[in-house]
Amino acid sequence: MSMHKLTLGPVAAAATLLLAAAGAMLSGGHGTTASAADVGVLAATAGCGRAPTLANGTHTIQSGGMNRSFILRLPDNYNNNQPYRLVFGFHWLNGSANDVASGGSDGAAWAYYGLHRLANNSTIFVAPQGLNAGWANSGGQDLTFVDDMVRLLDGALCIDTTQRFATGFSYGGGMSFALACARPTVFRAVAVLAGAQLSGCNGGTQPIAYFGVHGISDSVLNISQGRSLRDRFVTNNGCTRQNPPEPAQGSRTHTLTTYTGCRAGYPVVWAAFDGDHTPTPVDGSSSPNGSRTWVPAETWRFFTQFEGTSPTTPPTTPPTTTPTTTPPTNPPTTPPPGTGACRVTTTINSWNTGLTESITITNTGTTAINGWSLVFTLPGGQTITSGWNAAYSPTSGQVTARNAAYNGTIAPNASVSIGFQATHSGNTARPTSFTLNGATCTTA
Repeated sequence: MSMHKLTLGPVAAAATLLLAAAGAMLSGGHGTTASAADVGVLAATAGCGRAPTLANGTHTIQSGGMNRSFILRLPDNYNNNQPYRLVFGFHWLNGSANDVASGGSDGAAWAYYGLHRLANNSTIFVAPQGLNAGWANSGGQDLTFVDDMVRLLDGALCIDTTQRFATGFSYGGGMSFALACARPTVFRAVAVLAGAQLSGCNGGTQPIAYFGVHGISDSVLNISQGRSLRDRFVTNNGCTRQNPPEPAQGSRTHTLTTYTGCRAGYPVVWAAFDGDHTPTPVDGSSSPNGSRTWVPAETWRFFTQFEGTSPTTPPTTPPTTTPTTTPPTNPPTTPPPGTGACRVTTTINSWNTGLTESITITNTGTTAINGWSLVFTLPGGQTITSGWNAAYSPTSGQVTARNAAYNGTIAPNASVSIGFQATHSGNTARPTSFTLNGATCTTA
């Protein structure tokens, strides 16, 4: 039956739009292939078959007792009988929804991180506005905001629920990562551009397709932070762990690595480039440019490889209320003091009243360290609000960082990267000393 002959009511039409996606092999980007065996069913929303109740422009909704806003962009030829791909674009710190929707200083070519010009009217785009021009996600309020937007959009528009995606730069990348952790069955994939764990990671144990982009000389969010985000989903997705190649400093190039061994439908791709903190690197140039960068094409290739396929875990609608954060399991007991040699390097990036600190622990001894705790004292006025790759307790004063389940062993000459985000009252200094399992480490 052709689409223009449908005369069913809205509910029946939405049911009919559970279209069996058939066909031959679907070529995926980045060296992956989705076979006909992976092809599932397009899950249409309640908005299918109905006249749209949302139009292009800025919309304000109530979420968590506050007025929250987002900018919506529909395809020019929107068809309420066609389930569309949905892409959320989250802005950076002190950016705005309008910057994302308009492309900001880079113009229309960079609208929605350069994806709008590639979509050719195939996709619905959303640019949410963060509180205080950021995505702190305090108490899960930004997750709740996304949940509320998804529910509203599902009821108002025709969306394929297996084709929801999120991307963002810097703080927006942190929010996209938070969604990967907390809503892996709501979103099909995320693209994190120069991000870090800035918006939390509630959950973070289930697989989701993950694309990460980061500059090797990022002076705001060190590349080690991007690697740690990537490695969480390397583990969750069952990929073979590796140290992917990264370009040499001064080469003005990028390298793209598709991880092998990943669970079917859950690829991980890592793009490292020779550059600083930017979402618009250009090969052969030190000047970022939204119309010349390679990032949109790679992001679009990554997202569109899933067209007509369903994840192993069926997509879900967001929960009615955001689940509370599950308390962490009891951390391992502190290992006994040791005499193994160690070296600690730290990188701090600070702003206004916040900072991130990346810590690399290197085993300079001759035997493996099995289970570790790193003790250091935070300068006065600093309080940890979140962390990655370790459990931190307490959050101020003398702090102990204990290994996670997946990084407790440090082989000789090997390193582990951890870190945290903290608030400060003006003092952004780093700790002056570190002890690992009771042994004092050298610092660099």
